[in-house]
Amino acid sequence: MPEPTRSAPSPAEPPAGHPAGFPGGPALFRLDPRVAHLNHGSFGAVPLPVQETQAALRAEAHADPDAFFLSVPDRLAAARARIAAHLAADPDGLAFVSNATEGANLALDAVPLADGDEILVTDHGYGTVVAAAARRAPVTTVALDPHLPDEDAVRETVLAALTPRTRVAVLDHISSPTARIIASPRLLADLRERGVTTVVDGAHAPGMLAHPLAGGADFWFGNLHKWGYAPSGSAVLAVAPQHRPRVRALVPSWEDHHGFPRSVENRATADYTGWLAAPDGLDLIERLDAAKVRAHNSALAAHGAALLADIPGLTPLPHTDGLAMRALLLPPGVAETPDGARALREELAARLRVRVLIWPRQGGGGIRVCGQIYNRPGEYARLAAALPEYLGRAVSRA
Repeated sequence: MPEPTRSAPSPAEPPAGHPAGFPGGPALFRLDPRVAHLNHGSFGAVPLPVQETQAALRAEAHADPDAFFLSVPDRLAAARARIAAHLAADPDGLAFVSNATEGANLALDAVPLADGDEILVTDHGYGTVVAAAARRAPVTTVALDPHLPDEDAVRETVLAALTPRTRVAVLDHISSPTARIIASPRLLADLRERGVTTVVDGAHAPGMLAHPLAGGADFWFGNLHKWGYAPSGSAVLAVAPQHRPRVRALVPSWEDHHGFPRSVENRATADYTGWLAAPDGLDLIERLDAAKVRAHNSALAAHGAALLADIPGLTPLPHTDGLAMRALLLPPGVAETPDGARALREELAARLRVRVLIWPRQGGGGIRVCGQIYNRPGEYARLAAALPEYLGRAVSRA
């Protein structure tokens, strides 16, 4: 493979050896073309066909509110069944929720705990999900070295941290900052054998993984508005049959008597149009050929990470093949605090017009790049060519 170039290639004719653009991909989104959007994993982006579906639903609600809202429970059930078919899930065990954090709270509230019981989390966990665990019981935090080579090493580290008081393990399916698999099917099976209830944060799984519910967690929640092309505020919570009777809505509603999942979904006069439009996002991925979308996004993320890895001081982290996110560690002195990470992220956005995730870490923070069908190889080259200057400034400020 030829040495990657740092000059921005033509989007229409990428240099030999570089990933090609996804045909028609950029045209499906209404993103600012002046900005390199390399951070799909944080907020996602809604394709135009899904935006149009949601707009039509909103128009329907405004035209006849009574008819619309009275139909919502049954229409949500139909939309949920479509989502379940894409995820190979039981529609009776799946509920729409607003985001992964809400799913975490619903799951943890449904787990019976006694005095002295503990919840295991990892230092790769998402902050608000870890906070939800800490509200329920004392937590044990497993430190996962970002350089652990593979899923087996992660599994062994988690299992070694269990104590006789561990009742619940809250684990990322795909970790947000470090972009790697943690809750592997083998680890979930081992925890199940030890009597530990598993709560899996699958925020990045729908749309990125072919089989997001593989492994059979007790509770699993995932965002649809990231890699599933759904409108913002769309997520699902999947619950194993034995736990469903204990799942209670955080706020009571007129659907409580139906139990899970309808009791969790009803929000009175809320905006349900995003949930009702959400199946269209996964439908679109299938029409585009889901396997091709996943392969393209993974190849782009790998290409971007390879360019960044050529920058002195940047260290690529081990990754799971097939994921559309890659992470690298930044040099010492860069993004070591939340304020430092935020400053670098905002400087790259304001001056370079590149959106990436910068996450804080003592000894040098990290950078995560994503691949999506609207991205082009030249956008990663643009970041790689300019990043050393910004890193130098960040070190001088530290």
